[in-house]
Amino acid sequence: MNRFITAVTAMILAGSMAQAQVTDEDIANDATITTQVVTNGMGRSLQRYSPLETLNKDNVANLIPAWAFSLGGEKQRGQETQPIVYDGMMYITGSYSRIYAIDLVTGKEVWQYDARLPEGILPCCDVVNRGAAIYGDNIYFGTLDARIVALNRKTGDVVWNQKIADYKAGYSYAAAPIIVNGLVITGNSGGEFGIVGEVQARNADTGEIVWTRPMIEGHMGTLNGAESTMTGTLNATWPGDMWKTGGGATWLGGSYDAETDTLVFGAGNPSPWNSHLRNAGTPTEGNAGDNLYAASRVGLDPATGEIKWHFQTTPREGWDYDGVNEVVAYTDRAGNMRYGTADRNGFFYVLNREDGAFVSASPFVTQISWASGIDDTGRPIYNEDNRPGDPAAAADGAKGETVFAVPSFLGGKNWMPMAFSQKTGNFYVPSNEWGMDIWNEPVTYRQGAAYLGSGFTIKPLYEDYIGSLKAIDPDTGEIKWEYKNPAPLWGGVMTTAGGLVFTGTPEGEFIAFDDETGEKLWSFQTGSGVVGQPITWDQDGEQYVSIMSGWGGAVPLWGGEVAQTVSYLNQGGMLWTFKLPRQFAEAN
Repeated sequence: MNRFITAVTAMILAGSMAQAQVTDEDIANDATITTQVVTNGMGRSLQRYSPLETLNKDNVANLIPAWAFSLGGEKQRGQETQPIVYDGMMYITGSYSRIYAIDLVTGKEVWQYDARLPEGILPCCDVVNRGAAIYGDNIYFGTLDARIVALNRKTGDVVWNQKIADYKAGYSYAAAPIIVNGLVITGNSGGEFGIVGEVQARNADTGEIVWTRPMIEGHMGTLNGAESTMTGTLNATWPGDMWKTGGGATWLGGSYDAETDTLVFGAGNPSPWNSHLRNAGTPTEGNAGDNLYAASRVGLDPATGEIKWHFQTTPREGWDYDGVNEVVAYTDRAGNMRYGTADRNGFFYVLNREDGAFVSASPFVTQISWASGIDDTGRPIYNEDNRPGDPAAAADGAKGETVFAVPSFLGGKNWMPMAFSQKTGNFYVPSNEWGMDIWNEPVTYRQGAAYLGSGFTIKPLYEDYIGSLKAIDPDTGEIKWEYKNPAPLWGGVMTTAGGLVFTGTPEGEFIAFDDETGEKLWSFQTGSGVVGQPITWDQDGEQYVSIMSGWGGAVPLWGGEVAQTVSYLNQGGMLWTFKLPRQFAEAN
């Protein structure tokens, strides 16, 4: 069996532990219930903000380790998970599609499930998993062979196991699912293999598909087993049959805005990267070469999967400026309902929550070269001479003109989640300052093979730092403070009502900053690079903080010259849990 049960599980089966179930109300109120974390993002809006203030600027120096849990074995690759906390248990996912249940008090393993992946999986960017979802008596997580698995959260037994897509065609899945009104909602991965991005909603009890919504124009959605509506209009923004392998992977998962009853998913880069193949020779005629809905944020009806609105951050995308970055619902200082999203293309966007309409955009990294700015409608003002050249125009037809583009294809911000503070009204964005040599090449689609049509080498922009944690005022775009880090930042961020901002670095430091000044107030060396996502909760009147440590992800695999600069970093797989001892909380 691929499930390992300890004696603790037998106690659970004997009924010695609580039998609570995760309800829709638990999920809806997760951002305000301080004794649990049952959603990815510490609330479905993804603010990653905790109202807890027991731990604060005055006493964070007293934060100490409570327990640690090792994932063990030889499978020490990138560990990007966010823990789930409920009913005396913590659940984490690990590399190679594993999931663990851990006793919240002792840190001991209760059960472990290993998906036992087949040969031939095609993950693009390490064998990571970013977390799970929990509902009722089940815990749900995705696997790198493009499946979604429901387990009994108390025993680890499989409840159902369903296929999202065909892994042999390049599909995979590593994001945390989300739960809305009894539906388990997932995206897919594989944008570098000519797949088609899609969102799927399943019955949480049975795993049966309720609706699907492809992200690329020309593909049909489904509702209750029948075709519903076409995404967009066939060939409106795609030439010929290129829509059939158009990319737009929904690989980061989504968020849910309860106030507008809207799911918001990002659709990734179009396929192939070579934009000249996708333009049909008409890039200036309306939106003929925009390649919808790739590189977009898309608002969906959670009951049917119908598209409510879309906003495309990089039309006619040609640098792999993936559009999946998380969309965070918040209310600005003037009381307006807004979305904030920091795009891979280097611009921070503010959108209207009612219809996804453009409000503003401002650069959050330096030396952006592909565009001179964003116009009043939200479209980029392109620097066309910074677009990689057309191979068909080259003398040998084998390689287009090379350009040095900023940011690199790994983005001003990649997958690593930012946080919003209700206390300061600012976003805290993990970003990177780098560029790339990039060129286009001829390419032909072949199922299961890389479908890029580009080559690249990433290079740092500055000698003394690459990573940059930035506090950004979304109302003005002003950067309030910045923390510079030698290695690229690749982990998540969390804020608290105690005035703290938590994140980790590839060098292994887990750090707490002052949310107003950026002053480093506390740090702990975890022993490996931090690319996980921190959480905090209250347990018996004491505040706890957890983070996963384990270096990996896309940087060591795709980072070019940057990867060489961090090749000394050690891999690992350790979950660290800290607490503020009661006497320091009471003294405050």
